Amino acid sequence: MFFLLTVAMTLAAKVHIDREHMAPRFIVDNKPMLILGGELGNSSATCAEDIAAIFPKLNRMGLNTVLVPAYWDLIEPVEGEFDFTLTDDVISEARLNNLRVIFLWFGAWKNSMSCYAPLWFKNDYKKYPRARTRGGEPLEIASAFSPEVFAADSTAFSRWLDHVDSVDNDDTVIAIQIENEIGMLEDARDHSELADKIYNKGVPAPLCEYINKNRDKLHPHILSSLKVKRLVPGMSWNDAFGDETDSDEIFMAWNYAGYVERLARHAKSKSSRPLYVNAAMDSRGRRAGQYPSAGPLAKLTDVWMAAAPSLDFLSPDIYDSGITDWIAGYDRPGNIVFVPEIKRSRGNAAQAFYAIGEHDAIGLSPFSIENGDDSAESPNVKGYELMKQMTPFVVTKQGTGDMNGLYFDADSLTRTLDRDGMRITVSHYFTLPWDPRSKDGSRWPEVGGVIIRVAPMEYIIAGSGLVVKFEDSGSDTDVSVRGEDGFAAQGAETSSQKRWKSRRKIGIGPVAEVRFKQDGSFEPVRYFNGDETHQGRHVRIGVDDFKVKIPNRSAKL
Repeated sequence: MFFLLTVAMTLAAKVHIDREHMAPRFIVDNKPMLILGGELGNSSATCAEDIAAIFPKLNRMGLNTVLVPAYWDLIEPVEGEFDFTLTDDVISEARLNNLRVIFLWFGAWKNSMSCYAPLWFKNDYKKYPRARTRGGEPLEIASAFSPEVFAADSTAFSRWLDHVDSVDNDDTVIAIQIENEIGMLEDARDHSELADKIYNKGVPAPLCEYINKNRDKLHPHILSSLKVKRLVPGMSWNDAFGDETDSDEIFMAWNYAGYVERLARHAKSKSSRPLYVNAAMDSRGRRAGQYPSAGPLAKLTDVWMAAAPSLDFLSPDIYDSGITDWIAGYDRPGNIVFVPEIKRSRGNAAQAFYAIGEHDAIGLSPFSIENGDDSAESPNVKGYELMKQMTPFVVTKQGTGDMNGLYFDADSLTRTLDRDGMRITVSHYFTLPWDPRSKDGSRWPEVGGVIIRVAPMEYIIAGSGLVVKFEDSGSDTDVSVRGEDGFAAQGAETSSQKRWKSRRKIGIGPVAEVRFKQDGSFEPVRYFNGDETHQGRHVRIGVDDFKVKIPNRSAKL
């Protein structure tokens, strides 16, 4: 018996988070994996025929992972009677289409509401009580403080996990999201009788210990909320965190996270599969309760990490502009960046390149992916294919500080990096005058990529819609206006005398387009010079392409 248990746990450990590398890595089949994913729409996995029709398309789109809901109401339509047919269909179709699966447990909460709880659960509101507003109004949100709510949710979750483990003998299922966008609406916290009883006990000792111990590392939001130099167990939430909204949200976050931790501990006892939770953003100037309060928001990561240490990471769902800021908020010590939901757009692959390159992310996943473009010319199909090629190389660069992610949209067109005594200016391709779409009034597409330093003065540039210029860091920027032929535009003044006062003149030699091989090495495809490098002034990749280019490479790579 002991031998069998040891073997089973060894096999399960093939899928895990490796935290020994310079940046944490997601390990599948004993090698690092980047999740080039997509999440299905809420109801797209409720029918076997739809699953069979959708998964081949996802394969054509270049995905390696699909995120799929596991619906409590369909798994346990009658209390105590379980149906895992849809789970089996998902795993079977994933295998047929060379896809991995991340299941999303739609249990007690989905987008904060309890809409995927079974009808037998919803109808018995006395046994399974609801959260309440400050005014006492019951909500369609199960109370996280009810032992009966947890027992029902955890029983179904446990039975479903057991079934997944029994049929997933090849690590098709690589991670599990517990609940979905957990949070409290209308008020910052639950004001039910059960909740108030816990609230009146004051701040629990484990949270006090965590905050006192880690005060110099706390998120600025938590730090600014603190009203005392040292928390004491049992002190009131208001005395600890002052403002009523802040204290209510922190209280609720602690208890939501504690609920999830109990589910996560049980899951970890069975498998090493990574576990995570996702958050709806506190965006658009909304207050707690207008957005799902107390979810695993960036500003509440300290509370969630303290209360739910069995979770492997906390993740953002991004549907607003300013994605670079949203992603950066989750790049915190102890967390791993993964974007399980992002608004589907032609720029999703560019966003993946940015997150992976800038924040050592393990992946990104657009929502409602089945409605995306699976044509060979789709920028996301091209981008995912390129990142697949580059993965063995890219994962060796994560955590080294030698890689930057790049992302440009209507709100951001240029970024400057300082490396090797150079100013590296990267811009949106449409800042050049050569593509007529840059001047016809249409919205500029989202573009991006990575720039990787492989040696002093040697860089790899990969992505779409980029222009990269290298200059001496002590020089003045080349602001001369040039026409499409590379010469000064009519009537424009040059600034060559000013530019030549720098310590050195930096340009580029021939630019090689390369193709990555499975072992992480690369080989030349073609070379560019002259007009294609603007006479040695820049490296560029058009908005319709996803390519890898290396400046200053001779014909012998």
